[in-house]
Amino acid sequence: MKKQIIAIGGAALPLELDNLLLVDYFLKQTGKRKPKVCFIGTAHGDADAGRLRFYAGFGQFNCKPTHLPLFARTPLDLASFVLEQDAIFVGGGNTRSMLAVWRDWGLDAHLRTAWQQGIVLGGWSAGSICWFEQGITDSIAGPLTAIDCLGFLPGSNCPHYNSEPLRRPTYRKMVARGAIAEGYAADDGVALHFIDGKLAKVVSNHKSGRGWRLTRKGGAFIERPLPTRYLAKR
Repeated sequence: MKKQIIAIGGAALPLELDNLLLVDYFLKQTGKRKPKVCFIGTAHGDADAGRLRFYAGFGQFNCKPTHLPLFARTPLDLASFVLEQDAIFVGGGNTRSMLAVWRDWGLDAHLRTAWQQGIVLGGWSAGSICWFEQGITDSIAGPLTAIDCLGFLPGSNCPHYNSEPLRRPTYRKMVARGAIAEGYAADDGVALHFIDGKLAKVVSNHKSGRGWRLTRKGGAFIERPLPTRYLAKR
């Protein structure tokens, strides 16, 4: 049984047609004709806007969408709710607050079990970095910082690599000085697809999108573009 995580750099759910290429790709990895897919919007406090974008986007595909509220009435049997899904998609927002709420509810453990049982995990921004050992976050006002995450995937992650001016230079400097583990970055609209803990594919909803590998050598960073497949319309 494959353990899959699809970590998206950002902008996965605005409803422009190209962004739906990533939704289509995400759903296909379940191998189900009509997969059950759950949205978790904890990072934005279960805001209506994120949930509505999810239903508007995923609702255009042959799937059974639902969502998991943690700031309203939460399912009594949280483990069963999570484990009956085929895929789980996590939205963006405040990663630090999201992880704190997940841990209080024990959701982090349920998500690990889901991953181990072959349920496809993924998301964008906070929903990307949360799966790694560490990530670059703007959860706290001021400079970008490193945050310890769930550790399902080794190393670190930086989203919004091409869209937020401080992301790239900050990640490079932090990797170079060892303030964060070596890892992967992704432009907006780019998905890093990990299978059994290893990067298997990089796909993009636009031709210029790239994934990146950041390593450290002798107190300096090495940045390498990753082969990235454009999800052309068929």
